[in-house]
Amino acid sequence: MTSNRKIGSAELRRLGTEKTNSGSTDLDRKTALEIARIINAEDAKIAGAVKRALPQIAQAVDLISAALSEGGRLLYVGTGTSGRIAALDAVECPPTFDVDPRMVQFIIAGGPKALAAAVEADEDSRDLGRQAIAKKKPTEKDVVVGIAASGRTPFTIAAVEYARAHGAMTIAVVCNPKTALGKAAHVAIVADVGAEVVAGSTRMKAGTAQKMILNMLSTGAMTRLGYVYGNLMVNVRPRNEKLIERGVGIVEKATGLDHRAARKLLTAAGGLVPVAMVMFKAGVSRARAVMALETSAGRVRKAIAGAKLK
Repeated sequence: MTSNRKIGSAELRRLGTEKTNSGSTDLDRKTALEIARIINAEDAKIAGAVKRALPQIAQAVDLISAALSEGGRLLYVGTGTSGRIAALDAVECPPTFDVDPRMVQFIIAGGPKALAAAVEADEDSRDLGRQAIAKKKPTEKDVVVGIAASGRTPFTIAAVEYARAHGAMTIAVVCNPKTALGKAAHVAIVADVGAEVVAGSTRMKAGTAQKMILNMLSTGAMTRLGYVYGNLMVNVRPRNEKLIERGVGIVEKATGLDHRAARKLLTAAGGLVPVAMVMFKAGVSRARAVMALETSAGRVRKAIAGAKLK
């Protein structure tokens, strides 16, 4: 196998995401409102494309939640737009679910500097893809998700192949069918969104589809693991005034208390929503609630059940 496999021009033209969109012909002659309507009409197709991939998304959620429950990691790999979307999902998991930052991580071709500036040449290197994932030392406990609209990015394919060879479960998130990345992974999630409004600009429909799918993967897995109570973001850490108010609102909804009583309970819980929840639902002291949460690894419903038994 060659170290760097580039996409040929004929192969690139065959990709649905690279084709010219007849719905946006003469886009440069349109008014602002017409442009907005065209983009909006194309965006309306994205949810349908993602819907068709729901069985594979559900399979991926189960793989991820199983791995994380055993102390494994979710590792995203991508280049360019795909890498930036991966980074966004990864860095939002700790503040949303109060999990260790090491639980969900990202790899982007070119490293962190590629988040703010294009480092497109690196995506053609299989060697760099292998080196980047090798630094994470993937094992059979981990799940690696490769993200690429084309499904043919050498950096990402090589990273997924390396991870799979070292025992990790692998998932591909692509926007074209029958791709090399899809074939390299255990599970291929295909959101076939078709041609972009601006031909080849996969930051648009393809990028939106990828963001939707990663939302499902991380939120689905964290919910299955118990880091969501009902549909409430109970593990949020109130670090500013907005989050404090959000925390009070969560306590209100979960307990049925009025605003004043909910704020009083949250204060008694040291400002920690999960502690307040366990105190109220299990009828225990703050110390007992903290202990139950430690035992349950921060899973509120499990902590409530455990606190009641003691």
